[in-house]
Amino acid sequence: MGLFDRMRTILGAKANTLMDQAENPSETLDYSYEKLVELLQKVQRGIVDEVTAKHRLTQQANQLRGQTAQLDAQAKQAVTAGRDDLARIALQRKQAIVEQVGGLDQQIADLEAEQQRLTTAEMNLRTKVEAFRTRKEVIKAQHSSAEAEVRIGEALGGVSEEMASVGLSVERAEQKTSQLRARASALDELSKAGLLTDATGGHSDDVSTQLAQLTASQNVESELAALKQSATPKQLGSGK
Repeated sequence: MGLFDRMRTILGAKANTLMDQAENPSETLDYSYEKLVELLQKVQRGIVDEVTAKHRLTQQANQLRGQTAQLDAQAKQAVTAGRDDLARIALQRKQAIVEQVGGLDQQIADLEAEQQRLTTAEMNLRTKVEAFRTRKEVIKAQHSSAEAEVRIGEALGGVSEEMASVGLSVERAEQKTSQLRARASALDELSKAGLLTDATGGHSDDVSTQLAQLTASQNVESELAALKQSATPKQLGSGK
């Protein structure tokens, strides 16, 4: 397959895809129904035209028949008057009119047959149009229902995805909460055991402790010196 053939195939496929996406089944069905109704109306107008033409020809034929009766009367009058020549002319005119009437009668018969054919076609077409209209409405209702089901399915799919994301968020939150509770319990146990020191004031506490120990040691030394001093004279007197 050549490059242009491939391009034509690709463009055709794209065009079909775009047409499928743009096509609205409801609008397509309504358009088809309108075309059938227009066709039915054309057939009905054809029947009206046939009937009109038939009535016009029938009127002409009746008028010509009236003329033949008049020419018969004129021919009889001419014969009575001994004017065979005038009678012959009247009869010739009558014969021409009779031929015209015969042609009109044939046309009227043809129009009658055509009218019957169109009437039968109109009835059949009207039945098909009504059946198509009913079927069209059913298909449109089914299409609308299918569209609603698709929208509901897509919505439910989105809900499912959202619920899955929410479930993961809840699971992570529960894990973090469990970890925080475990840490809090551990810190509470360490605090009760006296194993925790204040990170901000620990150095100050060490200095205070050392100063308190130094003061206590000095106090001990002072008391010891005082005791020695108070005990020394007694020991000297007993020696003398």
